[in-house]
Amino acid sequence: MATIHIPPISFQHDHPYPKLHSKTNISGININNNNNYEDKIRNFSDHPALSLLDKCTQMMQLKQIHAHMLRLGLFFHPYSASRLLTTSALSPTKNIEYAHKLFDQIPHPNIYSYNTLIRAHASGPDPKQSFFLFSQMLNQGLHSPNKFTFPFLIKAASELSALKEGKVVHGMAVKTGLHSDVFILNSLIHFYASCLSLDLAYKVFVKIPHRDVVSWNSVITAFAQGDRPEAALDLFREMEAENMKPNDVTMVSVLSACAKTGDLEFGRWVHCYIVRNEIRTELILSNAILDMYTKCGSLEDAHNMFDKMLARDSVSWTTMLVCYAKSGDFTAARHFFDAIPSRDIASWNALISAYEQSGQPKEALALFNELQLGDSKPDHVTLVSVLSACSQLGAMDLGQWIHTYIKKHNFRLNFHLITSLIDMYSKCGDLEKALEIFQSARKKDVFVWSAMIAGLAMHGRGEAAIDLFLQMQKDTVSPNDVTFTNVLCACSHAGLVEMGKLYFSQMLPIYGIAPKAEHYGCMVDILGRAGRLEEALELIEKMTIPPLASVWGALLGACTIHGNLELGEHACNRLLELEPRNDGAYVLLSNIFAKRGKWDDVTRLRKMMKDIGLKKEPGCSSIEVDGVIHEFLVGDISHPLSVKIYSKLEEIAGRLKSVGFEPNRSQVLQDVEEEEAKEQALNLHSEKLAIAFGLISTGPRAPIRIVKNLRVCGDCHSAAKLISTLYNREIVLRDRYRFHHFKNGSCSCMDYW
Repeated sequence: MATIHIPPISFQHDHPYPKLHSKTNISGININNNNNYEDKIRNFSDHPALSLLDKCTQMMQLKQIHAHMLRLGLFFHPYSASRLLTTSALSPTKNIEYAHKLFDQIPHPNIYSYNTLIRAHASGPDPKQSFFLFSQMLNQGLHSPNKFTFPFLIKAASELSALKEGKVVHGMAVKTGLHSDVFILNSLIHFYASCLSLDLAYKVFVKIPHRDVVSWNSVITAFAQGDRPEAALDLFREMEAENMKPNDVTMVSVLSACAKTGDLEFGRWVHCYIVRNEIRTELILSNAILDMYTKCGSLEDAHNMFDKMLARDSVSWTTMLVCYAKSGDFTAARHFFDAIPSRDIASWNALISAYEQSGQPKEALALFNELQLGDSKPDHVTLVSVLSACSQLGAMDLGQWIHTYIKKHNFRLNFHLITSLIDMYSKCGDLEKALEIFQSARKKDVFVWSAMIAGLAMHGRGEAAIDLFLQMQKDTVSPNDVTFTNVLCACSHAGLVEMGKLYFSQMLPIYGIAPKAEHYGCMVDILGRAGRLEEALELIEKMTIPPLASVWGALLGACTIHGNLELGEHACNRLLELEPRNDGAYVLLSNIFAKRGKWDDVTRLRKMMKDIGLKKEPGCSSIEVDGVIHEFLVGDISHPLSVKIYSKLEEIAGRLKSVGFEPNRSQVLQDVEEEEAKEQALNLHSEKLAIAFGLISTGPRAPIRIVKNLRVCGDCHSAAKLISTLYNREIVLRDRYRFHHFKNGSCSCMDYW
């Protein structure tokens, strides 16, 4: 252990054991002798032992200095004690617990000492301690808060997102007469922004009598980061009009706002503005320019900027990696990733996230496996992306392994991870585990609540989802637009038509949330599934916003369920006007024609698809066994166990016939005349192949969990109910829209799907 040399004290009357509360003698100083006392104070501040505090690199060294200061009496002088406290609380070798013990030993801590410890706790693991110290200071009545105290308390409130406490601090600052202090006001802007109260942040800003560049930066950053980028850009223009010169910090926030608006032309103007005004372009600003071009979708501009950068760090390389991935060229993205000179976890996260968000979950998981073989360690961002990939695939085993990894490595369960775990377990079919995680979370934000409501919705637990929505409001968590999407989905899957209409009608007048296209789509789905097709069309015609493809798609899907050809054709035509290459629209209309026996029209639609280069998305069912995902297409014979699978399939068909099961031949959407051929076509559906594989590959009591990319067909649905009884197995099937839990001959959807 390294030691540090402590020079001897230079006072004439050195006493090794001073009386702690003596009024007459500290290290030979008679504090009643005013002439001598001021000189001795200067000697304290100049003592070599204090200069060594700046050289501490280890706690052991700090403790040595502390011990020596105690022996010489230096510790009991306010200045030297505060110097020691500052080093222990704020230096690179800080130890807040030790600093608190030091503070408790100071006989009469001054306001500087209080501010130092309040500041340390504000940025520490437990910001609440800042308020406890502040309360202690006020109760003792020895000191009044000053202009340094309030910014540290506001920082603590920001870390806690404690809007109520922050408002109290704001009020105290006003009563103390510091309401015009620009440093305090700038801190308040940041605080209100961190609590998502942008209007309050702006009110503070407009009341600042003499705004500096930090004031402008604070409010522009608040709006840029608070998803009001247009307002941030308006403030930048206002800043220019008032002849306040922006700096590099201003431009980073302005570029962030440009990136969020996606306005490439204005982004280029901002880049030219930076060059024209000779604003210092260091690495952070260069990366902000690069990020703006990436998010505005200009690979060429981004590449030109990257090539011109004099210095590049991990952020630069990662931003370009994201740009390649967003362009859809994953081959180039992977080559660029391999060329990064020193990959950190941010680079890994960028590519893993790009794969996951582009619907390539298997590639994301493969890259995660590659990451584990290297030197980098996963962080919260990695785990959120990988859990999402597991959710897409229904990979329960890997999802559980990641959950165990989180526990083993003591990852803090922040809101993002809790939400991801709830989503993973819900989408992998284990709703009870998702509920367990939800209930164990001490704090829940709106996204945690919304994820659990979504989980209940997709499993058909509509009434439970509504109950949770009501409980969320009792817990004073305000719903957002995502929450309402999930609530309406819950009503749709459970057939709660009137409940859905009620909450949809309350969105704007009661909750202040204007319905978006996805909410209208949910309402059309609610009405359409219930057979109220004309009412659904009337809702579309009265929409306050232009109906998007998703709205017409919901109506077309409902027409397919209820066989309404005329309205289905109308919905399909409107959908194709918006998305001419939407293969699903052709397929759904074709299915309506097929159910009506209009095979000429089916042929016509298929020819149209072929002529414009569209292909029907093939039905694919997957099942995870021992951590491996097995995929099946209709009539698939590529699996290594295909002989055993087809043998099991014949056995299943035989047992189904023996109990009187009749295949639903209307589900054959091809022009096949022979009844036997129709039955054979149904028997080769991917769902049945996956069930057969599950029966031969899993334990006799294990549930069979299957994920299908399309809506499960009616014949497979009926067959699965009987198979669950014949083989005494629970079958959990997730299709494109919801979960079906087959058990003891019935399905959780109650045949309403």
